Amino acid sequence: MQSKLIFIVLLSFFMFDSGSLKAQNTEKKWWKESVFYQIYMPSYADSNGDGYGDFKGMTAKLDYLQSLGIKGIWLTPFLTSPKVDNGYDIANYYEVDPTYGNKADFDVFLKEAHKRGIKVIMDMVLNHTSTDCKWFQESRKSKDNPYRDYYIWKDKPNNWESFFGGTAWQKEAETNQYYYHKFDVRMADLNWANPKVVAEVQKVLRYWLDTGVDGFRLDVINFLNTDGITNDNPFKDGQQQHINDIDQAGVKNAMQMIKSTVNEYSNRFIVGEIGSDKIEVLKQYQSQDLLDVVFNFNFGSIKTFSSKRIFDELQSMEKNMSNYPTLFFGSHDMPRIIDRLADGNSNRALALAALMLTAKGVPFVYYGEEIGMHNIIAKNLKEMVDIQGKTHYELALAKGKNPDQALKEGNEHNRDKSRSPMQWNGNAFAGFSKEKTWIKINSDYKKNNVQELLNKENSILNRYKKLIALRNNEKALQYGAYNRLEHKSDQILFTRSFEGDQITVVINFGSEKKISLPKGGQILMGSTKLKTNDFIIYRNRN
Repeated sequence: MQSKLIFIVLLSFFMFDSGSLKAQNTEKKWWKESVFYQIYMPSYADSNGDGYGDFKGMTAKLDYLQSLGIKGIWLTPFLTSPKVDNGYDIANYYEVDPTYGNKADFDVFLKEAHKRGIKVIMDMVLNHTSTDCKWFQESRKSKDNPYRDYYIWKDKPNNWESFFGGTAWQKEAETNQYYYHKFDVRMADLNWANPKVVAEVQKVLRYWLDTGVDGFRLDVINFLNTDGITNDNPFKDGQQQHINDIDQAGVKNAMQMIKSTVNEYSNRFIVGEIGSDKIEVLKQYQSQDLLDVVFNFNFGSIKTFSSKRIFDELQSMEKNMSNYPTLFFGSHDMPRIIDRLADGNSNRALALAALMLTAKGVPFVYYGEEIGMHNIIAKNLKEMVDIQGKTHYELALAKGKNPDQALKEGNEHNRDKSRSPMQWNGNAFAGFSKEKTWIKINSDYKKNNVQELLNKENSILNRYKKLIALRNNEKALQYGAYNRLEHKSDQILFTRSFEGDQITVVINFGSEKKISLPKGGQILMGSTKLKTNDFIIYRNRN
């Protein structure tokens, strides 16, 4: 009995992380081994000169992504849309928007990606549709239309506000009722309390899974209106608190339905965008029967640089997340990493990339990060494309602010910053297009582009490639548990171990330091002399 007890104690010691005392989930999954790359559809590669990215253009760039080491692609919405919100307002769930090509072009892209060992997940917007959608066009005709209850209609609205600003209700003259829209007035919220809506969603998911997509990124998935219009939202310091219009009680049931539908197909993956940066909200949606992973905005959306804050969020995710966290610093909804967190310093941007690509989690690289792309700023209203920025510009004018003040306020909310065309070379239109671009190109494209940086041995691009190759080749960086996770003197340090292999990463955001390797230690990348915004990755012993 005593020897059995000792065995159990020893087994427990090896099963748990000494720092977090958390059981490690080392189940083999392709998405745990993949570095994902987010492609913002309008801005990647234009093959026909209309100024918008398209599938033929992206297919031509798959060799580049393969050489970068990418194993998974996240495509932002490419379904038929009037593009009020650049595709996040879907008008037809079964058709490729002509801007990006046709279904045959998508099929070729998917086939060629798979041929190169690259999985593809598509952005799926299930919270709302465009008001151009057939469902809504029918719904608005009469109160007894079969599609009426696909959306939320009320005689009298409550106080809920749109996340884009202003009221979330729009009155329709045809029926003298208001419909609900969490976002823009041309994006009507679906009524998830209606079983017919649920059945429509399942049909859509199965259609694209049958096509061969490897999974979905679910947009604002905790915003689903599953419980109808409930109480008014409270206000705090003059700002509405979104308490009753998100995270409704039925959201988890909806997620379970989505997950069970996707699980009808083998080897698929779901990542959810949860509209919160609070770990206690994020963690409740990640489980075996809900979402595989969620976007950890507590980590990814940090507004200003702080090595301690970044470390604290790493530690919090390790403590609280039941499965792998996600690791990212950029997306189409936030300013570029190099400007937001690195103050324009490419070395710090690369150090942050090293953290993202070696820490425990699933990394998502936003297109252009690998070449250090910078924000664009609208100099006037004509240069502003984003509906969120435009809405805040108009709201500012309505409050009595002058055009310059309104432009400043609009730019604060403008998501165009990180959406400029990919900079492929120094030719006209940055090699993105031969004729024009839907949004302006950053003026630094002649010196900051893929072609230029590939020819420089220690460029940010070539160092990204080395980092991604390292992660692709080292199981400890894919599945390893933390043996050590520390922060001291503006240094983030961790050791990850898997099946007897140990790799240590030291990222230095402080003053210059000298690192002493353990006996038998092998440098995998970097050097022992750590400058500010530098890093070293080494195997602890041969």
